[in-house]
Amino acid sequence: MSKKAFLFPGQGSQYVGMAKDLYDNSVEAVEMIKTADDALGVNLSYIMFNGSEEQLKQTEFTQPAIFLHSVVLASLIRTLQPKAAAGHSLGEYSALVSANAIQFYDAIKLVRARGKAMQQAGIDNPGTLAAIVGLESAKVEEFCKEASSEGVVQCANFNSPGQIVISGSLTGVKKAMELCKSGGAKIVKELVVSGAFHSPLMQSAKDSLLKDLNETPFYDSRFPVYANVTAKPVTQKDEIKNLLYEQVTSPVRWEETIVNMIADGFDEFYEIGPGKVLQGLVKRINPDVKIFGIDKFKDVEEYL
Repeated sequence: MSKKAFLFPGQGSQYVGMAKDLYDNSVEAVEMIKTADDALGVNLSYIMFNGSEEQLKQTEFTQPAIFLHSVVLASLIRTLQPKAAAGHSLGEYSALVSANAIQFYDAIKLVRARGKAMQQAGIDNPGTLAAIVGLESAKVEEFCKEASSEGVVQCANFNSPGQIVISGSLTGVKKAMELCKSGGAKIVKELVVSGAFHSPLMQSAKDSLLKDLNETPFYDSRFPVYANVTAKPVTQKDEIKNLLYEQVTSPVRWEETIVNMIADGFDEFYEIGPGKVLQGLVKRINPDVKIFGIDKFKDVEEYL
């Protein structure tokens, strides 16, 4: 009997037209999307369905858009029962809603607050991200430590073997990129983002989010959610809340998360939400496990 887990994508998986077919084919999807628009006081659905891409790329809209798409899909799925979940960065909020640790209505407001706080932190403390491909994580960490003399820089995402994202100040990241390049990295590429996510430059966003987290009711989750910060399963509400707080300035330990889930017996994964990013990462981490994607209404139809 296969052991199933849901995975939820993070920022970067958005596309114009996302969740439109869900809205067109499901009364439940219409209800949830309208509820989100009302809760936020913003016509988020219009931005999702019609763009522009520029607007959808703004962190304060990107995050609730991906979250909404993911949780609508998860709530439509009737015949798949996951035994655990995990989400990449923002996706951890989607995972927690699927596990009933946060109510949808509270979570959409929390996610928008997180997005706004991160966007503001990016304006107040400008920084950047860079993808490093083809170096071991210990080596990248070593180069980040060395580059720290030039400015803030640390590993932000351990995505899959040899695929790491670094984050920090413009000078720190630039120096680390040079060191990684001369140290034998296959690809070193700066990413277009609105802030130094998962680095100490997000401290103001973390402080701002704490207030929102403290005002949000949390519940013990009905199945374990593997946290980004520890790569380990968590079910206890206070621990869940604390890990969401720590997540803002901590690296996303995605490779470790998937490795731990597989070690715990999970062998069938479903990426729930826009895009295929996590499917690609899981295949690189372990090509032997089954991974499926549920993004469009046609994908969800067989599980209604």
